[in-house]
Amino acid sequence: MFNLMISRLRIGFLLLVMILLTAADSRASHMVGGDIIYRCLGNNRYELTFILYQDCASGNQEAIRADAPLRFGIFKGADKNIFYTEGQIPNFSQEYIPAEFSNECINNPPIACLQRQIFRTTVTLDTSFYGYRILYQRCCRNQTIFNVINPGETGVTYYVDVPPIRSVGCVNNSPVFKNFPPQIICVNNPFRYDFSATDPDGDSLTYRLCSAYPGATLNDPYPDGGNMFMPRNPINYLPPYSGANPISSNPQLTIDPVTGIMTGTPTRQGRYVVTVCVDEWSNGVIKNSISRDVQFTITNCSKSVYASMPSWRDREDVYTIQCTSNTVKFVNTSYGGFSYLWRFGVGDASSTNVEPTFTYPGVGEYEVTLIVNPGTTCTDSITKKVIINPFFDVDYTFEGKMCPNELIEFESEIFTQIDTAISYKWYFENAEVKDGPNTSHIFPPPGGDKYVTLVTESRLGCVDTLTKVIPLDVIDVFAGNDTIIVVNYDFTFNGTGADIYQWSPSTHLSDPNIARPRAVFTDTGTYTYYLKGMTPSGCEDIDTINIRVVLYPHMFLPNAFSPNGDGLNDVLRPTIVGYALVNTFEIYNRFGQLVYKSANDNYPGWDGTYRGQPADVGVYYYRITFTDPFSTDRHEKTGDVTLLR
Repeated sequence: MFNLMISRLRIGFLLLVMILLTAADSRASHMVGGDIIYRCLGNNRYELTFILYQDCASGNQEAIRADAPLRFGIFKGADKNIFYTEGQIPNFSQEYIPAEFSNECINNPPIACLQRQIFRTTVTLDTSFYGYRILYQRCCRNQTIFNVINPGETGVTYYVDVPPIRSVGCVNNSPVFKNFPPQIICVNNPFRYDFSATDPDGDSLTYRLCSAYPGATLNDPYPDGGNMFMPRNPINYLPPYSGANPISSNPQLTIDPVTGIMTGTPTRQGRYVVTVCVDEWSNGVIKNSISRDVQFTITNCSKSVYASMPSWRDREDVYTIQCTSNTVKFVNTSYGGFSYLWRFGVGDASSTNVEPTFTYPGVGEYEVTLIVNPGTTCTDSITKKVIINPFFDVDYTFEGKMCPNELIEFESEIFTQIDTAISYKWYFENAEVKDGPNTSHIFPPPGGDKYVTLVTESRLGCVDTLTKVIPLDVIDVFAGNDTIIVVNYDFTFNGTGADIYQWSPSTHLSDPNIARPRAVFTDTGTYTYYLKGMTPSGCEDIDTINIRVVLYPHMFLPNAFSPNGDGLNDVLRPTIVGYALVNTFEIYNRFGQLVYKSANDNYPGWDGTYRGQPADVGVYYYRITFTDPFSTDRHEKTGDVTLLR
């Protein structure tokens, strides 16, 4: 008994899943658009044609198959909300609609698939003072539609009205759209499409963008005709979109009221609901209207021709703002072009040069247009502003002692008639930026030519940039590295970085006013000397050196080092105290192979490599020879050192 209950529960669960899947399929987003057309056959008999446009590329095939049989409802009354009759149409014809996209200016037209199902039936309508409304509803729209709030829960309503029937016969035939809905719409490409219709009765037709209406719900995605009703309000458009402004476009999407030609340049990719209404006119009065509710899919197409010119700073609509000259040099950043036409916004002035130069007549705002490949199939254009402002120029002066570590004052000068400066930026070589019309700066040693840039912006948008060279004396005094020597060793100082030198104190020095004085220290201790350096123009700098005097020379080498790149003990180097110099520093491995030998310098060091590769961890043998400070005698020291990683 228990197993039977489990089996029944499983069967029930599977049925529920199948029902849910069927419901999901039946409301899947595959609808691209739809029309309802009627034709009077005489004696109050009307042929009804329902046309469904479906996405066969990404639309759910189960949902497409669920569109048949087609269900519709007919309503009457003053508000056309009184149920009259319903019907179902099981039979239909189906065809695939060619994309007919042959724009040779596009490199990568996207794949598109559109199919059309046509359902036809005949009905007889009684005479009616108010006429009839034929209604078709389905759920739901594509979840990714961009201009509708909750599109995945918003159905479609396609409808058409039949004018009042006051006697037996024919009162009207509905207009018929000439073309299929557009399949490929490229972002940032001019869009032009013919939404015009023909009218069998010869009525005058006008066209307008209008609002779409919601339809069936998630709970009842494909209602019977008797359960349909005309919504009171249009679909909820996501601001700032509306029926009259359905897509992002510059210029705005519009439809010519007389010709039905829709134009615009879409600026944002995505899916959008767009609805076109057609009004029938007779004797100056609108007698009926039809609509086409379609889905625009705007995608990114790679243009083979693209018109482009730079922008002025962060203003995309401005090419340049000129404040010191009326002559403008134009830069062409287009691609795919073989001919060009520039229109400068001054009468008929133009140029076919790739990058022309033009002199404007005076202060003002002008529009410059660049047309790439004018007069050909693949053409593109761009328009920007050229603003010629009154004269605005900037300069600056500087004064002070032209030396490192000295304060130098900077003062700006603005030359203009009616404009004023609102921003000052001073840029120095060390990446420091200062604000204000005047500033000061101290340059560190060693001096030399320094570059200072002043960028000034005016109230009218002028930007002037001026860079000058600040010629500083070069001075960077160095007294030498601190050192250790032996008592009575003949030591020579080595001052650099100046033209004139002065050592203090002068004790033990052969001459305190030269760069390289000699000294002999007869007592141990630490001696500190100051070196003041000067240039002929009076720039000064000071450095110090500490000399430690010991009784005996000494040489030290660590017994281990770790060349692992951590910055600590990475190089094995002998430390010498009081010796004249290290003659040789050699490292041998345990096989007696020479793995390192110092060059002819007095500060050798082994980095733990052998023939460009890291040497093995282990114990190595070293041999150092060095010269006595008071004679030419050479001394030698040997020992072991351990290489660690």
